[in-house]
Amino acid sequence: MGYPFNNLSFGKQDEFVRTVIEIPKNSMLKIEWNRQDEFFVLDRVEPGIFAKPANYGFIPQTLDEDGDELDTVVVTEEPLPMGLVLEEARVIGMINFVDDDENDYKIKLIPSDNRHHHHSHVEEHYEELGKNWQHQMEHHFNHYKDLKGGSTNVVGFEGPEAAWKIIKECSERALANPWW
Repeated sequence: MGYPFNNLSFGKQDEFVRTVIEIPKNSMLKIEWNRQDEFFVLDRVEPGIFAKPANYGFIPQTLDEDGDELDTVVVTEEPLPMGLVLEEARVIGMINFVDDDENDYKIKLIPSDNRHHHHSHVEEHYEELGKNWQHQMEHHFNHYKDLKGGSTNVVGFEGPEAAWKIIKECSERALANPWW
């Protein structure tokens, strides 16, 4: 039967979301969840220069405009293993991103209990991560397809309010879709 991520809800509305890790921080593997067959798929191996600068995943029971689950970027010091379900992640913002002319939002998250975490100073907003972190994310997402071909563009960053709006839209889109 595979992994039962298709049966997970997206979390406690307006407080936390649940996210499934697809790609650990520092990985060069582009891994994607195949919801129809319920297993992870290796899409490609990236050059080392394009390793993920943060953990990458998705929010269950959501459907973004690109036809996939809503993407997440999870900020932790250590890589989180593929397939791990983070039960409670705090929404701290969003990356507005265009991938091959399609909106492809990236919701920025931190673990809900980050008191002993390297980023323990981050409580509510992505700006608490600092300008260097933002520049690193922007550079990664603007260039990670350079060698593959394709166009990507970080349009900007927004706070948690805008992120929650997109999460709700993507949750409603998933509920309205017959594959759920």
